[in-house]
Amino acid sequence: MGRENNKRKSRGRSSADQRFMRLALEEAEKAAKEDEVPVGAVLVKDNKVIASDHNRIKARKDPTAHAEILVLRKACSRLKNERLGATILYTTVEPCPMCAGAIVLARVHQVVFGAPDPKAGAGGSVMNILDHSKLNHCVRVCARVLSSEARHIIQRFFQEKRQLKRRKI
Repeated sequence: MGRENNKRKSRGRSSADQRFMRLALEEAEKAAKEDEVPVGAVLVKDNKVIASDHNRIKARKDPTAHAEILVLRKACSRLKNERLGATILYTTVEPCPMCAGAIVLARVHQVVFGAPDPKAGAGGSVMNILDHSKLNHCVRVCARVLSSEARHIIQRFFQEKRQLKRRKI
């Protein structure tokens, strides 16, 4: 399939997309409880969860410990392969440039995300690393699956942070 035919194609918002996104949302809730930015991710192959995780940046003192990166690492280890073709990555928030680059390098087939990221999204909002014409792999994107739920988790987390900050002042 040519690149021009692959741009922004998606499988639609199927019940499977919603089911796996709900698992990613559960991971995001875990992150919030651990005082991490609430992003969750799930990698699926043949309708089976291969790996799931959430942001662990603070816990690991590692700026690369994004949910998507952790899921890619786990999946590569479990599948004993650095290539993750025929997989779908579900993430609650549009991937950042670092995560999008890793997704392309891992040859993930498709990314399904919830909330767009208008400040740092690299799946079409600010830039599109997932489908960049100069790269040798193109990732299909399905955006805004359960976006209101994903957006709510993020907004609630940052509202609580702001309230705590005001109380300290």
